[in-house]
Amino acid sequence: MGTRTAVVIGGASGIGAATAFALDAEGYDVAVGDLGTEPRVDVTDEASVAGFLDGVVATYGRVDAVVNTAGTSTLAPVAEHDVADFRRVLDVNLTGAMTVLKHAARVLGPGGSIVSVASLNARQPGAGMAAYCASKAGLAMLTEVAALELGPRGIRVNAVSPGLVPTPLTAPALDIDGIEADYLANTPLGRAGTPEEVAEAIGFLLRAAWLTGENLDLNGGAHLMRYPDLPGHVARAFG
Repeated sequence: MGTRTAVVIGGASGIGAATAFALDAEGYDVAVGDLGTEPRVDVTDEASVAGFLDGVVATYGRVDAVVNTAGTSTLAPVAEHDVADFRRVLDVNLTGAMTVLKHAARVLGPGGSIVSVASLNARQPGAGMAAYCASKAGLAMLTEVAALELGPRGIRVNAVSPGLVPTPLTAPALDIDGIEADYLANTPLGRAGTPEEVAEAIGFLLRAAWLTGENLDLNGGAHLMRYPDLPGHVARAFG
């Protein structure tokens, strides 16, 4: 069969980096694409995504797995939301994910697997998080549609939805007093997750040969409770 090749988009830090390390340990050749890598990969630029995947095929001869961890967020109430900022978040988290799925489908063969990183906010609303919640809910449904369409080709499509995981994306929020405690108070297991735990779940989804169209909640049970009041914490911290 030869060595398997995995692509990790958004793999320079956080969950993506942990996933790249985990897949390397499993024996994959791993190609990491990110805004901060060479070649630079920008999920909002279709030519960038397509060119990167073509380059992986040219270098390794095949692609067996594609993991997309790229994401961004913002905080604003709907009634005051800057439309351009809303579009920016959806462009990365949803349209960017579609672009990765499109070109992953082009280079994968039977037995191929795609995993996207969605979020607890795919199912749980958070005040001030309209753009992020909408984009991740859309990604959860996009995962199901892609699984339906690509299943006959032998390609599986799944997603993992983490809760609170300390990463560069979540660091600004966790620096605000009270936010982490509020998250943990609304997590039955009482702790945050780690990038390595998410990477482990991604590895499972890549291996699970009869699993497709799944959005795996990985949040310590936080989906059973309420989402923290982020705007309230911000207002108390900054006035």
